[in-house]
Amino acid sequence: MAVVEVRGLRKVFDGGRARRRGSHGRVNAVDGVDLATSEGEYLVLLGPSGCGKTTLLRTIAGLEQPTDGEIWIGGHVVNELPPRARRVAMVFQSYALYPHKTVRANIVFPLKAQGIDKTERAKKTEWAAELLGIGPLLDRRPRQLSGGERQRVALARALVREPSVFLLDEPLSNLDAKLRASARDELKRFQRRVRTTTIYVTHDQVEAMGLGDRIAVMYEGRLRQLGPPVEVYDDPADTFVATFLGSPPMNLVPRDGVLVGFRPEHLLPETLVHGDDRLVVPFQVDRVEHLSGDRHLYGTVRGLGAETRVIARLPVTVTAPVEPGEEHQFAVHADRLRFFDADSGERTEPVSVRTGS
Repeated sequence: MAVVEVRGLRKVFDGGRARRRGSHGRVNAVDGVDLATSEGEYLVLLGPSGCGKTTLLRTIAGLEQPTDGEIWIGGHVVNELPPRARRVAMVFQSYALYPHKTVRANIVFPLKAQGIDKTERAKKTEWAAELLGIGPLLDRRPRQLSGGERQRVALARALVREPSVFLLDEPLSNLDAKLRASARDELKRFQRRVRTTTIYVTHDQVEAMGLGDRIAVMYEGRLRQLGPPVEVYDDPADTFVATFLGSPPMNLVPRDGVLVGFRPEHLLPETLVHGDDRLVVPFQVDRVEHLSGDRHLYGTVRGLGAETRVIARLPVTVTAPVEPGEEHQFAVHADRLRFFDADSGERTEPVSVRTGS
């Protein structure tokens, strides 16, 4: 049974709230979303700012009331339940720790609000602190902690409530790049230990790919694709998903009313793409970047129609010399090509393209 499910969920803002969002009329922040988790799943809501992912999370938590649709948690409709009765715990981007309270007092606070006795509060606090490795920090105040330590305190405060669902709203966005990578690993290991269903909001595709059992890609209030990270990356449902997920994004080359898509890492020197079933194109290289051991080649391809700018990503193991201003024959194996309707952007059936050398 799904732990969290939303059915036909819509959230419309109008009036002053809509104007603050840059619109003078009604804003469909969440526009007919159907989504269900499974027990113990780590589901990531991914999309650009303003796509509706945080509004969806807040609606599940009970901090926003839906305009239409139903929210189910543990097999029950919770639309009319207040946040405290939904057995969910939400961790915000800011962590929202009380600066004048110690770590211990921050963790204990929701337990005191629930009227739990002092002995049980102490036991749960010690358990959560040990689980998250913050036992030595219990008598410190938030200003004495690093960003990663504050994040763990916020998680401990959520954990002691023993929620059925964790809702995490971009909890790593205030950390620097190095700390974000280690905190991401900690979050994943923590969730695997407690096995609590987790819904995680981010606009960072690296976080989404690294954390999620499944990724729900959102845009303009709608769910564009839902699936395991590798599936969403390899087989995007439309051009938005194709270009939003991936760094660099998928190349899209127009040809006869369709867009031919291929990932930069699949555009390789012709000699490295074997077999007859391949697309070979002249690639005029304009610029070369060396990033994290890879080479990113920027330029234009011909042979599919109009010249189109593309990016190729060559791993460090590919040592073929390529310099700016040179033209080389590059190729993509046919099974790596994806096809999209040029007007709607939706995936379409494969069409014949020139293959071979």
